[in-house]
Amino acid sequence: MRHHTPKRSKSTNRAIAAIAGLALGAGGLISINMYASADESGTGNSTKRSSTGRTQALAAGTATISCPDVGAKLTSVPNQARAQVDKELALLDGQVAEAYQRLQNSAQAIQKDSSFADNAIMGPLKDKRVATIDRIAIAIGRTGTRPQGLDSLAACTLRASGNQQGTGQDGNSGQSGNGPVAADFVDITTVQPNVRNPRKTRGASRGVFTTQCGVNANKLYNSDNVIVAPGVGNGAHHTHDYVGNQGNNAFAGNEEFAAAGTSCRNKGDKSTYYWPVLRLQDGTQEFDAGKPGGGAEGNTGRILTASRVTLNFVGSPRGRVVAMPRFLRIITGDAKAFTNGTANANASWSCTGFENRQLTDKYPVCPEGSSLVRTSKFQSCWDGRDVDSANHRSHVAFADPRTGSCPNGFKAIPQLVQRLVYDVDAPSLNDNGASSPFYAVDGFPEQMHKPITDHGDFINVFDETLMNRMVQCINTGRKCR
Repeated sequence: MRHHTPKRSKSTNRAIAAIAGLALGAGGLISINMYASADESGTGNSTKRSSTGRTQALAAGTATISCPDVGAKLTSVPNQARAQVDKELALLDGQVAEAYQRLQNSAQAIQKDSSFADNAIMGPLKDKRVATIDRIAIAIGRTGTRPQGLDSLAACTLRASGNQQGTGQDGNSGQSGNGPVAADFVDITTVQPNVRNPRKTRGASRGVFTTQCGVNANKLYNSDNVIVAPGVGNGAHHTHDYVGNQGNNAFAGNEEFAAAGTSCRNKGDKSTYYWPVLRLQDGTQEFDAGKPGGGAEGNTGRILTASRVTLNFVGSPRGRVVAMPRFLRIITGDAKAFTNGTANANASWSCTGFENRQLTDKYPVCPEGSSLVRTSKFQSCWDGRDVDSANHRSHVAFADPRTGSCPNGFKAIPQLVQRLVYDVDAPSLNDNGASSPFYAVDGFPEQMHKPITDHGDFINVFDETLMNRMVQCINTGRKCR
């Protein structure tokens, strides 16, 4: 593989600082509010006070839309309301994606009228969100306690992305102008070892169960998300790789999963394992080049198939594990972490030979002979009751990173450790990917293809016999398949 030193020119650094209004730190996320909506200012004249530089930044496509995550705030949704709430939450995502696309296409209008973004994009977006959020509250209130304060989540802001115009395949920075950029990469050899694991106690469950499900060589793709947006096509707004269960789409339920085929070698594992595809920005027109979830939403370039996919289930450093319930759903990481913040981020990027160094908010540039690695460690604690929850997170939890203990009331379950290896050349940072193109993870368009948005999804469809065998294997310290 070619190796290029990750180095930005002085002029590029000055441009980034001027656009973002701050110097980029070594791995820090830009999270400033650079262009608030008129409603939030309290005066209705925020755009009039905006500097010429900020207007130019908007016109140059270096801002993104940040909206409060309504789904993350829902602590309880009655079963009778779940279908409608899920569809309304998916609609909120679609509204943001549409607004972001309009922002990207409005450079000339913004140049002519500094208030255009507020009046024509952000204001209408807030109005749509107010109506959608109200429908969510009404739906929950019909059979449960109507949530209070959701209306305060309607207003969105425009934030600096840290991206700058460059000389990529289409004349812009990365995928259709919305990332990645050179600042999103770092030479892995310059990163200090940072992996720390809890000390295992005497009663730790030390076994490993491996399931072999392939690398998606049969190219099963779609832009659905059956966990977060069931019943909604293109609910993810980006394309997923799928291994394991071959029936995964937005409309699959537990019965469909149980009846479907599987790519796993052991046919007792019909679980579904899926993750956003990785793309190389080489100008390739993929099957979804003009479609929602693909090129129509800024996800462009050649889809890279992992050369290796390892799916291991491991034990607890504190004691024995219990079986996962069938159809347990787990999401790890946050597809909106660039705008949501890092609370649920769980991205881990590295290179073979350097996996004691893990990156969360940077893509690694690997040296010659080393391959790119994406690792997802899923939650390993379960509340003992639910296979899902209103926000798709609170029914599972991570063990304490220092002690390995589960939170009170939670039980240790086998932890899925998903490792994806890609043989991809190191990108050329000194010419913004022109001679050796950038790679980037698919994502919601407003997330700018930032590495911190990497995530993974899992639905347990092991049969009972194989699940019990897994648990016994892990608890007795063996290595099994």
